[in-house]
Formats: sequence, structure tokens, C-alpha cells
Amino acid sequence: MSVELSTRSDQLRLFLALSRTPHLLIDLATPMTVALLCIGKFPPFSTILLGMTTVFAGYACIYALNDLIDYRLDRKRMGELSKEPACFDLDCILVRHPIAQGFISLGGGVAWTACWGVVALVGAALLHPLCGVIFIIGAVLEVIYCKLYQYNQWKILIAATVKNLGGLAAIFAVNPEPPVQFVIAVFIWIGFWEVGGQNIPNDLVDMQEDGRLGAKTIPVVYGPSASVVIVFVTLIASFVLGLGLVFLSPLQLKGVYLLGGILSGGFFLLLPLKRFLRDQDTSKAISLFNQASLYPLGILTTTVFCILARYI
Repeated sequence: MSVELSTRSDQLRLFLALSRTPHLLIDLATPMTVALLCIGKFPPFSTILLGMTTVFAGYACIYALNDLIDYRLDRKRMGELSKEPACFDLDCILVRHPIAQGFISLGGGVAWTACWGVVALVGAALLHPLCGVIFIIGAVLEVIYCKLYQYNQWKILIAATVKNLGGLAAIFAVNPEPPVQFVIAVFIWIGFWEVGGQNIPNDLVDMQEDGRLGAKTIPVVYGPSASVVIVFVTLIASFVLGLGLVFLSPLQLKGVYLLGGILSGGFFLLLPLKRFLRDQDTSKAISLFNQASLYPLGILTTTVFCILARYI
């Protein structure tokens, strides 16, 4: 009996790895943050529960979809690596690319992805019909992003858009008619954070591997120096925009938010950026990636504190 339970636990771990669940859980902070900033208070509990379930399902589907589309490429990418190579980034804390490694069958991966997709689509439609459309668009864009791996480095803009769609859906879930300027500011804020704190740092680490596979990424096409400049500019811009969002929000205690935003942005963006620039070692960009991944969680904590403080 214990062996059977252990086997089931291991299998679940592999499927959770397919959806990059540790990173997924951190990613939940982004849509939660922008939803709270949009209305400046907590939405009804039923909306919170349905929203969190839907966002979890949506990210689980999209992350797994990425591995499904890329499984042949990932098989080449891993090459002669051992079954579970050393891992230093959030995306492979459990197991890296379990389908490519043969730990999960392709059919099992498709079933897992489809199940989460159905949950996400139903939940999104219940929140707001437009949220369901946004989820479908996100899935289509994710497929296009994967297919452009060897063709165009500007697919990074698609990645930034996909990262934004969860937040965009969260906004419409709590406010069917959100201020246009708030939506635009959030889109740019998240987009800059994704480019400078996620996509390019990850591509810098994989630059040699991507070059060997004929990929088109910003570091491969334009080199590490230009990539570092883009990282610097986009992270500074994201830091500033993250502070400016409060002036487009009905959130009270704006001064407290600004203090929390400065601390969060300083610790999760500016300090790791400073260390990255000082070391001048692109192989260490994964440290920037890992720490920048936590930035939305810091902003979420600040936003929740500002809302709760109203009742103290």
C-alpha cells in the first residue's frame, strides 16, 4: 500500500512539474495584485475563490502547453544531460521537462493540459465572458510563441503579452468597465517586468544552448551587451511604473503603498540588478530571474496591507 501511495505521489509530482507549479504559485500574485489595485478593496469572497481557482488552472494549462509544444525541442536541448540535472531556477524545482525526459507520456501530458484548460475556460467564463476569450487568446499566443523559437527574436513581445493576459482577465473579473489608463499602465508594467526580469535573464543563461539549437532570442541575435542594456532599462521602468500604478487606483494609504513598492522593487529588482551588473557574468542571470520572480508577490503583500489597514 505504501509503495502504491509513493508511486502516486511521484506521478503527481511529475505532473505538477509539467505545469511548473512552484513558479505558477508565485505567478498568482500578479493577477491578484492588479485586481485589488483596480478596485482598491477586496472583491466578494466568491469572486476571490473562483478567481484563484481559474488563474491557477489557466497557468497550469499554459505552462504545460509550453512543454507539450516544445517536447521534441526540449529532448534535443537536454541532449546528453542526466535524467535530473542540477537546477537553479524556479521553473524546474521539481523535474525539468518531464515529457521530454520520458517521465510522462505525451498522452498523459495532453490529458493533464486539457483538464486544466477546461477548468480555466469554465471559470473564466463565469467570472466574465471576456475572461474566457482572453484565456483562449493566451493559449493561441503561447503556441505561436513556441513555434517562433527558431524564427524571430521578437517573440519576446508575445511572451510579455501572454504574461499580461492573466492580469487583464483579473481586472475584468472585478470591474467590467475598468479605466483605460489603468489597463494600459498595468500592461506596460507587467510587460517590462517580464522582459527584463524573466525572459531575457532566462535567455542569457541559455544563450549557448539556444545558439546551438538555432534559436532566435534577444541574447543570441543582439549579444549579451545589448541584452543587459535592455534588462537595465526595462527593470528600472517596471520599478517606476509599479509605484505609479497607485495614482491610477482607488486604493487608499497611497503613501504606505509607495513605501512598500520602493522596498519590494528595491529588494526584488534593483538589488539583484545591481549585483548582476557588477558581476558582469551572464551565467548568473538566473539569480536575477529568481529574485525578480518574487517582485509581484512583494507588491501584492503591500496592496493587501493597505486594504487591511483600513479596518485596523
